[in-house]
Amino acid sequence: QVQLVESGGGLVQPGGSLTLSCAASGFTFQYYGMTWVRQKPGKDVEWVATINNAGKSTRYSDAVKGRFTIPKDNSKNELYLEMSVVKPDDMAVYYCAKGFSTSETIRPRGQGTQVTVSA
Repeated sequence: QVQLVESGGGLVQPGGSLTLSCAASGFTFQYYGMTWVRQKPGKDVEWVATINNAGKSTRYSDAVKGRFTIPKDNSKNELYLEMSVVKPDDMAVYYCAKGFSTSETIRPRGQGTQVTVSA
């Protein structure tokens, strides 16, 4: 079955950088796009970024465009979210999901990794 395991979350200072990882298994990773969504405290899930199967096409929410990138390593079955110039408003639980989508409802997704932004 599909397994998605996020890691790399933690404490980051405003203006800092952090890279999240998502290890995928249970499906042919190179055939699928992947997506990151996030859920801020007390808020609904929010779509963040998506990448197609080959890693050649990406889309970003306006909130993260220019600050985050979503590389995909098909040789390692891993997805990443490279976060830079992190803002307090980026604090959330980040989830990776299987599929190329701009919808926050995308499933299946992993258990999430917490990103805390604080000085």
